[in-house]
Amino acid sequence: MTTPLWQPTLQQIEQSQLFAFQKLLESKYAVKFSNYDALHTWSVENPHKFWESCAQFCEVEFSSPATATLQRAELMPGARWFKGAELNFAENLLRYRDDEPAIVSRLENGQRSVLTYTELHDQVASLSCALRALGVNKGDRIAGFLPNVAETVIAMLATTSIGAIWSSCSPDFGKQGVMDRFEQIEPKVLFACNGYYYNGKTINCTAIAKHLLSEIASLETLVIVPAIITPDTPHETNIHLWPELIREHACTEITFTPLPFDHPLYILYSSGTTGVPKCIVHSAGGTLIQHLKEHKLHCDLRRDDVFFYFTTCGWMMWNWLVSGLANGCTLVLYDGSPFYPDANCMWDMANAENISVFGTSAKYLSALEKSGCKPVNSHNLDNLRLILSTGSPLSPESFAYVYKDVKQDLCLSSISGGTDIVSCFALGNCCLPVYAGELQCLGLGLDVDVFDEQNVSVVQIKGELVCRQPFPSMPIGFWNDPDQSKYLNAYFNQIPGVWAHGDYAEITQHKGMVIYGRSDAVLNPGGVRIGTAEIYRQVEKLDSILESICIGQQWRDDVRVILFVVLRSGLTLNDRVEQEIRSSIRTHTTPRHVPAIILQVTEIPKTISGKIVELAVRKVVHNQIVSNTDALANPDALEQFRNLPELQ
Repeated sequence: MTTPLWQPTLQQIEQSQLFAFQKLLESKYAVKFSNYDALHTWSVENPHKFWESCAQFCEVEFSSPATATLQRAELMPGARWFKGAELNFAENLLRYRDDEPAIVSRLENGQRSVLTYTELHDQVASLSCALRALGVNKGDRIAGFLPNVAETVIAMLATTSIGAIWSSCSPDFGKQGVMDRFEQIEPKVLFACNGYYYNGKTINCTAIAKHLLSEIASLETLVIVPAIITPDTPHETNIHLWPELIREHACTEITFTPLPFDHPLYILYSSGTTGVPKCIVHSAGGTLIQHLKEHKLHCDLRRDDVFFYFTTCGWMMWNWLVSGLANGCTLVLYDGSPFYPDANCMWDMANAENISVFGTSAKYLSALEKSGCKPVNSHNLDNLRLILSTGSPLSPESFAYVYKDVKQDLCLSSISGGTDIVSCFALGNCCLPVYAGELQCLGLGLDVDVFDEQNVSVVQIKGELVCRQPFPSMPIGFWNDPDQSKYLNAYFNQIPGVWAHGDYAEITQHKGMVIYGRSDAVLNPGGVRIGTAEIYRQVEKLDSILESICIGQQWRDDVRVILFVVLRSGLTLNDRVEQEIRSSIRTHTTPRHVPAIILQVTEIPKTISGKIVELAVRKVVHNQIVSNTDALANPDALEQFRNLPELQ
């Protein structure tokens, strides 16, 4: 059995909220759990009891109690959670009202501001009054074209306090990318920044904001957030400045609208690389209880924690992060490049703010290692107890790097779920050991499994990541999908009655999980299924390689593996580098994994949230149309893959 990289002490386990929750269940239901796996099994076999107890333990504030915790449990989708219950999402996140810091906002240019819980509450109160004065009602859509700053959180909370629906994109989305999203949901009000800072540059967004106001027919009002310099007072009656709007409607009390558990809260978007982005609607109650469960039971998040996640408000990790307010902790928001002015900047911030929970992406940790950064030698990270990583599989080498060069005594939790469920299927657990390359556990209350090609449950065999029973954070549906055909096609047509998530995964001997990449990007040379992450792991640990992307090309009635690599500055792909790549892959995987062709490119095309787009590259290589390049951060990068003579 593999030796763990870290494991908690008995004292840490017994002082955790998960341990307290387990004791609550044992007392309440006269059961006994020998380990986490037994607790997880009970949670999926007793969903009514589990989720009712979860709501109790996490102190979900209901305006009206539920008459039934779960109805139609056999339907997937179609089950109904907490029937009859009413709550308000914003009220649950604003349960604290004191002088403790709620939000610390930091910008790349060095600006820093702090809001206490009282100040946060009062600003939400004022903006909520302003929105009501602007005619915003329950069910209206409010859009945010904003950086990751306190005003974005305030706008979301004011929106949801009324029962309106929040949807956001970060300002690095292109004009058409924002139009493709917001035009579908017909927002009434748009909050937009006048600019943002990134990698030492100031980018002005005022023109895009005004374009959106003129082109999206449903928009009645534009509120400009002065994220860079204070703009001139607008002359148009339907354009307002944030500071003036807050001052004009200053108040200190919020009227929270009680709403059904399944009332719409957020609209999130699929990546949009295969067409116009799908608008995924998430419920207030489902999002709240799932986030509370993951924060309290899996992350052991408490009032005295300082919680940071490197994200933009166009990625679901922003929604996940801001729910931390319900625990009364301090959120640290950062907007800018994680490598400006150098690789130490995030750790300088972690040091200065005493961050205890640090969230980031696997790509960031890989890039940090390649930069030669070793925070263990340069920073005081005494308060840091948990690092979270998501966005793509975290390689065993990155696990080793964190424990060697960042900090030894902490829990490193790779987590995985996504926009589809605004939460996680597999994630961390501060009461379990950490094994290299593995997500520590399956999420409580989620009947997660891996199916083989015959739809049979398998362990220690790669297959399709599925969920076999309903869970509260399943989407309500897709916007403008009245017969639910798009929703059903996205998750349930592959295996009727079972959620097929689209990840290629394996449940390990430790009852944890390894993710091998998207199942729709799985390679199939000679009929053998290969996850692209298996190849990336071997390639990107080589010093000469910055990053890579791998696809399967249809070739002579089979599939051949094509690997594209970005090399360090000044290096050129030659026989020696190619041999180094092939040798690493062959030695640590199988001969089937070795690419038929390796080609050098200058950059890898990515979505705006930083995910590589294997399907788009595969389409270009096969001379197919990529229908929505506006979803990409760098669409011009696709041209490198078109009509390559080596692939003809």
